[in-house]
Amino acid sequence: MDINRFKLIVLFTVGILVNTLMMSVISATEDIKLTFTHKPWVICNNSALHLEMEKCGERFKTDMQQVDPQNWCNLTHFISEYHYFSACTEDNAKIIGCFWPNPVVEHYIIHIHKQFFSNCTLTTVVFGDPSEDTLTALILIPVLLTLAMIALVVWCSKRGDILA
Repeated sequence: MDINRFKLIVLFTVGILVNTLMMSVISATEDIKLTFTHKPWVICNNSALHLEMEKCGERFKTDMQQVDPQNWCNLTHFISEYHYFSACTEDNAKIIGCFWPNPVVEHYIIHIHKQFFSNCTLTTVVFGDPSEDTLTALILIPVLLTLAMIALVVWCSKRGDILA
């Protein structure tokens, strides 16, 4: 028997053994992953989600009664209550099997915002025209710089033989 054929048969046999061993290890880990990490698909129950959002909202409303209504537009006065409300909606949506945010949660959060924060709009700043002196300076400075740069380029191009 040729030595090369013998090496080929040995490599082929070792390859089959390694492949079999690897496949058995992969299969075992896949079974473990499926057993412990596979989560069955749950369809979102919107009515249960809405009830849970109501519970979170009731807690938030109770917490907000402790805050002076004049401070409802200042987030620093109720940041922990709002954080609890937000975490409550997210956690309950995930427990029920819904993604977060979703239309039911968004609708309820908008409802809460309208109830508590509808008067918190900032007054818009009306910008006026700048004074004539400022406007003149803003127009003349770029124009004069442009003319100076053109003059410098023309002057350097005429004196190129001296500067080079």
